[in-house]
Amino acid sequence: MILGYVLGALGAALVIFAAVSSNFVTLLAGSIVLGAGNAAIFLTRYAAGELGGEAARGRSLGVVLFATAFGAILSPNLLGPGGEVARMLGLPPLTGLYLLAILSFVISAILLAAISYPGVPYLGQGAALLGPREMTRSTPQQAISSRGIWPARVALVVLGATNLVMVSVMAVAPVHLSTHGHSLDLVGIVIGVHVAGMFVPSPVSGRIADRIGGVPIAALGILLLVVTGIAGALVNQDSVAWIIVVLAVLGIGWNLGIVGGSMLLAASVPPDLRPRTEGLGEVAMGVAAGVGAPIAGMVVSIGSLSTLLLSGAGVAALTFVFLRPKG
Repeated sequence: MILGYVLGALGAALVIFAAVSSNFVTLLAGSIVLGAGNAAIFLTRYAAGELGGEAARGRSLGVVLFATAFGAILSPNLLGPGGEVARMLGLPPLTGLYLLAILSFVISAILLAAISYPGVPYLGQGAALLGPREMTRSTPQQAISSRGIWPARVALVVLGATNLVMVSVMAVAPVHLSTHGHSLDLVGIVIGVHVAGMFVPSPVSGRIADRIGGVPIAALGILLLVVTGIAGALVNQDSVAWIIVVLAVLGIGWNLGIVGGSMLLAASVPPDLRPRTEGLGEVAMGVAAGVGAPIAGMVVSIGSLSTLLLSGAGVAALTFVFLRPKG
């Protein structure tokens, strides 16, 4: 994860350089590298789950996701102050948040490096919880097939489908609000409510997942995605109040799906295979997000926002097939 944060800082620096030099290719390259930092941020939930142990995996995972809410909700409000700092440094105003990203990634990398030093007691506690680092001879296929009826591939489907539905809707929702004459300030508030739904419930959903397991939590999240799609297609989409409710529930459904899917993924494989398997989980979420946004645009251009919402509900409903027990 330290490497991911370092790459995140490097990517942000490349984006700033691209803005100064008006180089679109460098902008794309910087954005790609910056994505490594984002992946490292989300992978920290698995590390926290390992430190929490089997009994408190969900609670620990939920605390990290909850912490993410502060940055996700606060960062849009830093656009103005960040722009002022960028102007003071002679940089384009919109690079202000990327300056903040560099600072945040560097501090995070330093903190992780500090607690990874062998002399720090924290590492000893973490190492005891994580167990030996030696890799076994088992392959991911052998481990997955030997862990019962909830294999890792089911968790990957849950993570991918959950992110696909959420990203697809949120790629279009702000545009829908803007084209219907709503101000950018109002759009920002609506998105803020949605983001709060994504992350704020994490401590609660994590604790519940520890009690009842990842599968029921994931199933409840998927059910909320189905309800969101159907309800969103039926309500008055010109009503800001209804849109806020729909997007808030969408965020909560995403939270439950990600917490449950992450719990399920970690429980599906032995400790020595978890890092690479959890990495596959992030790939599944990333690919789903990358595919979901352009598909959402095409669906809305051919049909409507209701068409997209119902399509998302259909994708979520199909996920229930994978959550059914074998046999």
